[in-house]
This record gives sequence, C-alpha cells and structure tokens, in this order.
Amino acid sequence: MSAEFANSGFLPKRTSDEDAELWARLTGRAGQEVTASPIHRLKIAGSAPEGFVMYPEAVAPADELRGESLMRDIWRIGMSKMELAAGHSPWSKPLPSRHYADRLHRFDWLGDLFTQGPAGADRARFLVDDWIDNYGRFNGFAWRAGCAADRIWNWMLCGPGLFEHGDNGAVTQRLEVLARQIRHVETLQDDCRDPAARWRIAVVLTACALCLKRGKGLDNALDKLEQECIAQILPDGGHASRSPARGLRSLLDLCVIKRLIEKYERAVPPFLVTWIERLGGMVAFFRAGDGALPPFNDGEESLSQAVEAALGRLRMRPRRFTVAPKSGFHKLHKEDTCLFLDAGSAPEEPFGDSAHAGALGFELYDADARIVTSCGYSPEVDIDWQAAVRRTVAHSTLMISDEDSARFLHNEETGLMFPEGPEGIAAKRLEEADEIWLDAQHAGYKERFGLLHRRRLFMAGDGRRLTGEDSLARPVSQGEARDQRTIPFSIRFHLHPTVKAHTSEATIRLKTENGSVWRFKTSHEGARLEPTIYLGRGIVEQSLQIVLAGRAQADSDGSRPPNAVRWAFLKDEAA
Repeated sequence: MSAEFANSGFLPKRTSDEDAELWARLTGRAGQEVTASPIHRLKIAGSAPEGFVMYPEAVAPADELRGESLMRDIWRIGMSKMELAAGHSPWSKPLPSRHYADRLHRFDWLGDLFTQGPAGADRARFLVDDWIDNYGRFNGFAWRAGCAADRIWNWMLCGPGLFEHGDNGAVTQRLEVLARQIRHVETLQDDCRDPAARWRIAVVLTACALCLKRGKGLDNALDKLEQECIAQILPDGGHASRSPARGLRSLLDLCVIKRLIEKYERAVPPFLVTWIERLGGMVAFFRAGDGALPPFNDGEESLSQAVEAALGRLRMRPRRFTVAPKSGFHKLHKEDTCLFLDAGSAPEEPFGDSAHAGALGFELYDADARIVTSCGYSPEVDIDWQAAVRRTVAHSTLMISDEDSARFLHNEETGLMFPEGPEGIAAKRLEEADEIWLDAQHAGYKERFGLLHRRRLFMAGDGRRLTGEDSLARPVSQGEARDQRTIPFSIRFHLHPTVKAHTSEATIRLKTENGSVWRFKTSHEGARLEPTIYLGRGIVEQSLQIVLAGRAQADSDGSRPPNAVRWAFLKDEAA
C-alpha cells in the first residue's frame, strides 16, 4: 500500500470491463450471476401469499442521517456518490460499479427511508415498486443468493410499511415478488458455499415459516438455522470468521427470530437461547468505551446504538472475561485504557475468505476515544480497498520484508483467497499487583526468514502506561543461518483518523478525540509518521501511522537491538 495510494482518498477510475474483471476476481463464486433454467423458473413460480400473520421487528435502529440524504436524492455508497433528479430511482441511470450495484440491490438502506415520516414511506414504496418493475421477474446479478436473501430480509423488516399500505394491486404484486424470491433462495440453500449467504437464507426461511406460512416448515427451517449456528459460531461466542461485526449481526438476527417465536406462542428452542447468550457475551467482550466494536478482520466500526440494542435483548448481563481462547483474542483493560490483541490464527475455509493477515495486531482505546487501530474494513467501501486492507501492512503489528505473516491461498470451492496460519501463534497472560503482562508470538516468518515474532505488552494498573517490545529471534533448533545478510522489518501503529499527531524532539504527541494527550516513545531510532487510510466508518479516510523500520540480524536471539524494539504509549499527567 504505497503512500501515494493511501493518501489519495479517491477510487481509481475504471472502465466497465476493468470493473467486471475486478469484481469477478475479488468476489469469486458469490459474485457470479445466477441462471434460471426452465425448471428453476417453474419452481419459483406461484401466486402471492395471503399476507403476513406477523412481522419481524428490527432490533438495531435505522440510520436517520442516511434517510435524510436519500430524501435529498443523494445516494452514497463508500466513496461513490450519485445525485438523482427528483423522483427518479438509482437504477434509472448507469451505476458507478458492480460493487455499488450489489449494495444497492440488497436494500440495506430501506429502513432508513422509513425514518423520514410519511414522505419517506412513500418514497420507500415507490422504490420497491420500481425495482419490481425492472428486476422483479428475474435478474442474474440482483438475484444472486446472498444479495437476494439480504433483500428479502430488509423487505420483511419493513413489512408493515410495504405490505399494509397501497392499493390492493401494488400490495399483491409486492407479496408475489417477495414469495418468488423466497422460493428462489430456498432452492439455492443446499448448494450455497458463501457462509454469509447461507446464514441469511437460514434466517429468512425461519422467519418466513412463522410470518407467511403459519408455521408450515418451521421445524425444518429451525434445523437448518441450528446447523448454521453450530457451523458459524464458536464455543466462546465468537464468529467463525473472527469478525466482531459478523458476530453482532448474527446476534441481531437471532434476537429477531426469538421474538417471532415468542409472538407465535411457541417454546423458544434451547439452541437459540444458548447461542444468543454466547454471542451476547462476545459482543460485550469487544465493546469498548465508545460503545462500538473494533474492526478486526472484515468488521467495521459497528454503530454503538446497534451494540446497545443487541445487548439490551439479553436475559441477563453477560459475564465479564478477558480472554476468548477459541476466538483468539485478549483484552487488557485498566481504568479508561483498553486494548484488544489478535492472538489467533486465521479462520478455516470458507470462513477465512474475507479474513485479514493481522497476527498480533492490536486496537487501543482511551475511554471513548480510539487511538491505535488498523486500516479497518467496511462492506460499503469498494472491493479493491477491501482486498488491500487484508494484508499485514494494514495492521498495527510487525512485518518482515513487506511480506504477510500468513500465506494467502486460493479456495477452489469459493474462488477467493484466504490466509493460512500463522503457525505457532499463542499468548500467555499474567496479572499481578493490578498490572497485566501479555507475552505473545507467532512463527509465520519462520519458514521464509528463520525468525519468530514475539510481542510483549505491559499495562500499568492505572492504565496510563502501555509498554511493549517487538522482537525477532532465531530458534535454537534452526541452527546457524546460512545467509547472514540483515533482514528488513517494520513495525506499524495505525492511528485512528480522529487522532491528531505530530513529532517533537523525542516523542510523537497524540491528541485524541476526547481531548486526552498521549506520547509515543521508543528506543528505536527513526520513528516517523507516514500517511495511511482507514475504512472502518464506511468511507476511505486519510490518517497517519507511526512506523519503526529496521534491519534484523539473522542469528539473533531477539534480546537486544536491532532485533528487539521497545516502545511505549504514555498518557500525559494533565490529561
């Protein structure tokens, strides 16, 4: 990720052919258009259902600000923006990219329009009806499994506004197209290999059995949903993708299903209660001072209101814990200071198809202010940016010779790249006299460079001092290195865009969003600030990173420079 690229803040211009090639390469099988054979069209044909017996209710609040923007006919997805003539639909003109079209066809924005009163509701219904006129019979791109399932879910969550208003013909048509899409994703469920799509289809079909089919097929739908819970949720409540945001979305979905079952006056299945509680515990684990979640792997800064709403549905306050062993995360928390360390290996296929190579990277907070982060992620931002930030360089950790700590391999089944490893990743923790020590390492560079990366962290009891040491050591079992040339490395600390940073004679001064001041110190010569980018808030933002670069000795035991680099974040006493 060059400084020029990171500092540009703009998406590169692409031709339609270039965009299609990029889309195919970075979305794999999930991005391919679906086809509808004559038999498939017969399967999904049918009359409109009688109507809803009840509606699912969204747990997370809608985005009123985006609703206001849409009412002004401004459609922004990531860094792409369209301004429409009044009364026109976004698909009435050429779209900026396939990624933009994909996000548009999922209708994640629909609930935001319904926050804008009667005018917003009218606009929402117009856009649904206009979409039906253009794509309601079938469309290879818009009817892909994951896209169609998300759209069904969003229509259902806005059900009263869509299916209880309008003339009979319009309502009947909406119900007919909804049912056609439901039958469509149901036929695709067993062959779908995209975990996110499989999850959404299982949720949708369970809701449909309750809301539209008066319980018909509910047991089978619940069985499929339970299978996805077992496959996608780890025993400690983390998501198999190791993404906090995916865990939150799963929790929100299960809370909606649980409420529907209660309204149906049926006993809630034990598996649903179990997984809701476990997911809730992990969401609470990841919630920091600002109420939102850290952007590990393909997770964005989830809205704090969504986190609060999800946790508000739990039967009891989640128990507190500081280590998530199955998910591979540690939490250090003293007073206002909080740190999350990624000490886990990459997820297994296919859950690693969007995972990042960020081993031993961390997120650092001071109360509600974010200080150190990664380059983040957002499903809104264009897919080439999403791919770029998967690399080790985009995380607050050490990398050797500009290479990733985990190898990226090709998943033949999904057509996507996934990171493998790193091997030997582990962390040991010691809490003594109100202080926390964390000693972590991985062997992701051992095969290529003969060196282990070790990161040791210490957090003082008052939270005002975080000290660390990154070292590179050659294991005794490796013997003497044949090549004695030094090996280039860099240690990066990506700063959140809200942090203002500048260098002074011996330190780098950091002023956070809440006004507190921290100073970064290091024993390493040549610490510098460089430009970087951040995606975690849904756009490409310019930010800064602290970079420590050096050259490691091939035969060092890692106990002294240049193979050992010590650094510290110190909070000013006046803060």
